[in-house]
Amino acid sequence: MQQIEIFDIPSPCKSICLVNNRGYCKGCYRSRDERFTWNSLTNAQKKKVLSLCQQRYKRYLQKKQQSAALNEQAQQQGFDF
Repeated sequence: MQQIEIFDIPSPCKSICLVNNRGYCKGCYRSRDERFTWNSLTNAQKKKVLSLCQQRYKRYLQKKQQSAALNEQAQQQGFDF
């Protein structure tokens, strides 16, 4: 049995509106098409977009952590005395 959605899902926009090199907004992690078509999407489609945004954010955090770890390792190797 499918649950009826009473309330519309609000936009995840954080008013940052900058695009990264892959074309995703740095604030909400939606693509251009996802941002422009948000108001015409069904609630099921909006949930899918939000799920994709969460996955994109997690990948961003993982890359950021890996980069920080590599930088720290490089700094530690610079002190070989």
